[in-house]
Amino acid sequence: MTDTAGRPLGPGPGAGASATGDGLARRRRRRWLRGGSLGAAVLLVAAAGAGWAVYAKLSANITADDAAAAELARYERERPTALVKDAQNILLIGSDTRAGDGNSKYGRDLGSERSDTTILLHLAADRHSATAVSLPRDLMVDIPGCRQADGRRSDPVFAMFNHAFQVGGSACTIRTVEKLTGIRVDHHMVVDFHGFKEMVDAVDGVEVCLKEPIDDEAAKLRLPAGKVTLDGEQALGFVRARKSLGNGSDTERMERQQRFLGALVNKVQSNDVLLNPVKLYPVLDAATSALTTDPELASLRGLYQLVRGLRDIPTEQTRFLTVPRESYVYDANRDQLVEPEAEKLFARLRNDQPVMVSPENSQKVPGADTGSGGPDGPSPAPTFRGNTAAEQTCE
Repeated sequence: MTDTAGRPLGPGPGAGASATGDGLARRRRRRWLRGGSLGAAVLLVAAAGAGWAVYAKLSANITADDAAAAELARYERERPTALVKDAQNILLIGSDTRAGDGNSKYGRDLGSERSDTTILLHLAADRHSATAVSLPRDLMVDIPGCRQADGRRSDPVFAMFNHAFQVGGSACTIRTVEKLTGIRVDHHMVVDFHGFKEMVDAVDGVEVCLKEPIDDEAAKLRLPAGKVTLDGEQALGFVRARKSLGNGSDTERMERQQRFLGALVNKVQSNDVLLNPVKLYPVLDAATSALTTDPELASLRGLYQLVRGLRDIPTEQTRFLTVPRESYVYDANRDQLVEPEAEKLFARLRNDQPVMVSPENSQKVPGADTGSGGPDGPSPAPTFRGNTAAEQTCE
């Protein structure tokens, strides 16, 4: 049968389908798929944009220490040469500046800052171990002539170690450490009071073990004995307190800082933080906001390149110790290196050799147990007083 135009009559516009049947449905599905694909593409672009925004924000948080890089470049010829490929030495500097967000309540800003805490962190080339060596702020050292904030240069001086940061900032501190140890400093990071507190709060506090209660008005600390989780403000008081906790020595304060850092390492390495994006982002945001670093590290990519191998270092292979030292011969309130133990430690770090530690309360010589050789072989590797991150877990 045909219509008046001679076209055959059939059931509808498609073979065996009505105008409201399968053919129309297929056309609608094609339009829906095209729209769905476009929607999915928009979502992917939006997600990528959000990811880039997060990356850009975290990278922008980090302050690049360009002035230090320029100063170190001027003295490149006098700096030590790195002896072992892929081994890394990072100088961690805790600044006691009163300038900046939230820092004024710790004292007046006198226009200068000092290194309240300085730690030389050595990462083994195979990334199977890490060694953190505290350098006492009262250690008497040779400080080179350094460029000051006003552009003038200071004279070389024999003075307390933390004077280097006060005079010439991170560059002067790095040059002083390199002169003292013969170790090339590859990177550096400076953290102030506020940044430290923010990092502790970002991991929901850090658990420490206290042998006895703390009631310290100066540090604004009142804590019971046993397991205690410190928030950022409490943690800052805990690591900075000196005269009113323990025997009042800087030695005990450094040991307390090492114990706290070990506990912080344990907390950050826990899956509860690393595998939880909701918790990880605040940690990254706080950490990057707290940092002033050399330009090479002043981005998420730079930091990632540095720390990507650290995740697998066992806590028992993360060691904390203080450079072998004793009271300065001319002033009991100052320190000097214990030799040859200090040089043995520096030599092992320069050559990327393992550093063994024993508990701080062991009855060994002030700096290290150098071992006793015998006719059948060389002396064993020296053992230095210290502890590992694994020992910071509360029982």
